[in-house]
Amino acid sequence: MREYLLTLCITAAVTYLLTGPVRKFAIVAGAMPEIRARDVHREPTPRLGGIAMFFGLCAGLLVADHLTNLNEVFDKSNEPRALLSGAALIWLIGVLDDKFEIDALIKLGGQMIAAGVMVMQGLTILWLPIPGVGNVALTQWQGTLLTVALVVITINAVNFVDGLDGLASGMVCIAATAFFLYAYRIWYSYGIEAAAPATLFSAILMGMCLGFLPHNMHPARIFMGDSGSMLIGLVLAAGAISITGQVDPDVMNLFSGSERETVHQTVPVYIPLLLPLTIIAIPAADLILAIVRRTWRGQSPFAADRGHLHHRLLEIGHSHSRAVLIMYFWSALIAFGALAYSVNSASMWIVLGVVFLSAVGLGLLLMPRFTPRAPRWAEAFVPPRYRRRKVLPAAAAAGPGEPGEGDQEEPRTPVAVGVSGVNGATAVGPRSRAAR
Repeated sequence: MREYLLTLCITAAVTYLLTGPVRKFAIVAGAMPEIRARDVHREPTPRLGGIAMFFGLCAGLLVADHLTNLNEVFDKSNEPRALLSGAALIWLIGVLDDKFEIDALIKLGGQMIAAGVMVMQGLTILWLPIPGVGNVALTQWQGTLLTVALVVITINAVNFVDGLDGLASGMVCIAATAFFLYAYRIWYSYGIEAAAPATLFSAILMGMCLGFLPHNMHPARIFMGDSGSMLIGLVLAAGAISITGQVDPDVMNLFSGSERETVHQTVPVYIPLLLPLTIIAIPAADLILAIVRRTWRGQSPFAADRGHLHHRLLEIGHSHSRAVLIMYFWSALIAFGALAYSVNSASMWIVLGVVFLSAVGLGLLLMPRFTPRAPRWAEAFVPPRYRRRKVLPAAAAAGPGEPGEGDQEEPRTPVAVGVSGVNGATAVGPRSRAAR
């Protein structure tokens, strides 16, 4: 555990220290998106933050290669080299896109090639565990297609959720933390050395996100851009592929006993596939709601609007920081709920805890809709928005049911909502320079 924590800290430190110089380089290079009418930020903000994150990844792998225990990961497996190869390719594509905005099909092709490079070096899904059946071996083409699909979906899910300052890096850090705890448990509790690469990948991913977050929290001084969002998406997918494709569930002695016991016991096997999908859950829900909303209005499903989840959080009264924290809450609830269920899938307390926290989350979502009013004796101690409206004589003279001048609150300044020019684009979609 100490070596994993050391690797995490080195990765975070390198990412944090390099982000400042990278920001200055991005300004000099002109890698700054234009401000559009639907943008959240009010000043031009540089991107290319993925450069610092990539060098943090390289530093983490380099340090791990020189540590006593983690060095065995590099000796016994080619997966760290496969990850570095795929990450370097997807990072270069992201840097070019942040600067020159390359075509969407080129980005999609680059994502598939990066996934293919990792497959060629052994980072692929070899089998799928089926309850009551055991391992179902995949052919080379089936494993390749499934691996490429998981990488592409995860990359674009991370990029799609990158709509507010600090949102994507924070949510990925939460998912990586849950994944690290799962992978470390498989490696430590069951003694399966094949889970060590996935544990290392998740620790490095946590360091990349934690090192970049201080620069990216609202108001962001730099955006990660596609060079960062596609990179952390690929690392997240690589961890899931590693532990799914290399850890044999039969070694864990899970397929035994009755069919009901087997279903409960094999739940941990599916967690590596489910945890990366926890970060996709929120953007997927947002995508489905957007398609329904736009088609209901007779618009194209691809028409841009301000109806995304983070837009709505701002519109109903949440501040930028509170909206991000609420998205963090839901991401943590899904990720750690799945992790807890993998530890004890038969516990009813876990289900009740998730239900209770879901109710708390709904209360936080609707909080601005219900503005409580303080009693008159306490109005001097609360902010003005919680005070009762004062009725002036003109309002009293207007009679009951008739509007008066003093019967209204001060108009609130509308908050401009939207997604930033760099954060709001999907990994396979272009960023328009024209204001919409």
